[in-house]
Amino acid sequence: MTEARSWFWLGTLLISGWLIYLLAPVLTPFLVAALIAYLGSPLVERLQGARLSRTSAVVLVFVLFTLAVLILMLFLVPLLVKQIEAALVVQLPRTLEWLQGTALPFLGGLAGVETETLFDIEQLKESLTAHWREAGGLAARVLESVTRSGLALFGWLVNLVLIPVVAFYLLRDWQWLIGRIDQMLPRDWAPTIRLLAGESDTVLGAFLRGQLLVMLALGLVYTLGLWILGLELALLIGLLAGLVSFVPYLGFTIGVLAALLAGWFQFQEFMPLLWVVVVFGLGQLLESLVLTPKLVGDCIGLHPVAVIFAVMAGGQLFGFVGVLLALPVASVVMVLLRYAYRQYLDSDVYEGKE
Repeated sequence: MTEARSWFWLGTLLISGWLIYLLAPVLTPFLVAALIAYLGSPLVERLQGARLSRTSAVVLVFVLFTLAVLILMLFLVPLLVKQIEAALVVQLPRTLEWLQGTALPFLGGLAGVETETLFDIEQLKESLTAHWREAGGLAARVLESVTRSGLALFGWLVNLVLIPVVAFYLLRDWQWLIGRIDQMLPRDWAPTIRLLAGESDTVLGAFLRGQLLVMLALGLVYTLGLWILGLELALLIGLLAGLVSFVPYLGFTIGVLAALLAGWFQFQEFMPLLWVVVVFGLGQLLESLVLTPKLVGDCIGLHPVAVIFAVMAGGQLFGFVGVLLALPVASVVMVLLRYAYRQYLDSDVYEGKE
């Protein structure tokens, strides 16, 4: 590579990074739309194989996806609202009674302090029970405050509408975009870039689709297990544990702690807590021995510590979107690092040649 070409590519890289940094606040809907288009492209191509046009296949995929989301929301949202309401109306008074009758006297006995003079639990319980329905009024006031901030609300609505629109056009023109990008590749680098892009596509596609299936399966397993035990917050805790399970051991840790806490306040016995641990232990074994090996496999090849670091780094740099994109980006980076490692082993530097 000549010096002029080296400076050209270095300048292009720096300018691209600078533009991405400047445009980061508006890139979120486009990144989410690109992810949706990437995940939906294989299904669209299968429908094309069934003699549908590209546009018709994309419309059908969008209709099916929208119906699935609506059905899921109509089924889950009322159940989640009911469980949250039960937590406020039933679990909160139980928790306060436990604090008053068990925890505070025990702590007061250790410290030699009369806890009744420090906390008026009865008054607090009556106040919370009497005013829990005002949460709706609080939500209304928050919505009113957000509405007054017209620019923020407008930006949120634009992003909400922009994601499906951009995803539709990206999905419809996906093959054309890939072809145009291929035409722009430097001819002497094109074979290598195509090789790395193919490996990245294989790894990324397998990881994303497999990880989504693992998250759904774990959420179902945790929810059913806790529901069989009779835990009132089974759906809420099970879904939460399943959704955050893309980080190793995080879903298990959050889920078991939340379930133990909710189980203790609901049952006030140790045996149900033991069964809670059994449910999450079985879920963890199922994930480690069956779900992850079968659905994901060793796609990324990252150590769990490196996975946790990637997620935290993504969150620190790009917020919630960075957390979502951390592992897909890490999978592509691993493809590049493996290629660089192979090149190093074939180089004169490794062989020690002059």
